[in-house]
Amino acid sequence: MGVKLVALDIDGTIIPPNAAGDGTQMPGPRTRAAVMRLRANGVAVVLASGRMFPGAASVARYLGLETPIICQQGCSVHRIDGQMLHSFPIARRAAMEVIGYAREIDRVYEWFDPLRYVASRPNPSSDEYGRVSGILPEYRPDPENSGFEPTGVGIISSESEANAIHRTLAGRHGESLHILDFPAVTVAVAPEANKGHALSLVCADLGIGRHETIAVGDSVNDAAMLAWAGRGFAMAHSDRYALDAADEVLGGDSADPLADLLDAL
Repeated sequence: MGVKLVALDIDGTIIPPNAAGDGTQMPGPRTRAAVMRLRANGVAVVLASGRMFPGAASVARYLGLETPIICQQGCSVHRIDGQMLHSFPIARRAAMEVIGYAREIDRVYEWFDPLRYVASRPNPSSDEYGRVSGILPEYRPDPENSGFEPTGVGIISSESEANAIHRTLAGRHGESLHILDFPAVTVAVAPEANKGHALSLVCADLGIGRHETIAVGDSVNDAAMLAWAGRGFAMAHSDRYALDAADEVLGGDSADPLADLLDAL
């Protein structure tokens, strides 16, 4: 298969999962060099991240990329200068139903678009997401009245609670929302807002076929992208969603299996 585009998740993939979560950590020198060689050989490299645009763009600039950036689990696609190419807002009625459930169970909830993030109470999860996303989280008791339409909402809980919250929301909303089951946060976005759909649009814009793509990721928000790509690779530490969606798992005895894959391309 001739590879013309490689899509890479950021956190947990090109930046190790145990890296400092302050937003300043960048990909290692081998990964950066491998990305530069791919670009020199005419292979497009696209970042596909759960981060908001500012935090994803900082990594893209570090890698010297000028390709579109997929942000917020696929809720938006931007040029490197910030221009919006694609955006998929969540229906307000559905968003209000999700945050209504958050209030029922007395949990913090988040309301966000590509550039703003508002949570109902200060909490460590929102603080960390703001750091890696390159934005300052806003806190107010009524995020839904912040004056912007969201691309997504989420319920912040704990590792022991999140899976049950995910099951409840999935049962209530079925396929009308895309519900992401993160370890301590349950995120609801529009059904078409996923990295796989966003990657398909980027490839269409660039004139690249599905069979000419490779994707690498490690998390539930990467699963649709790994399934859509011609070949999907999951990191060895990936969650069950990424492992189920991938064609192959990167591992073995290598100290840097991602860099090995990129070099092999």
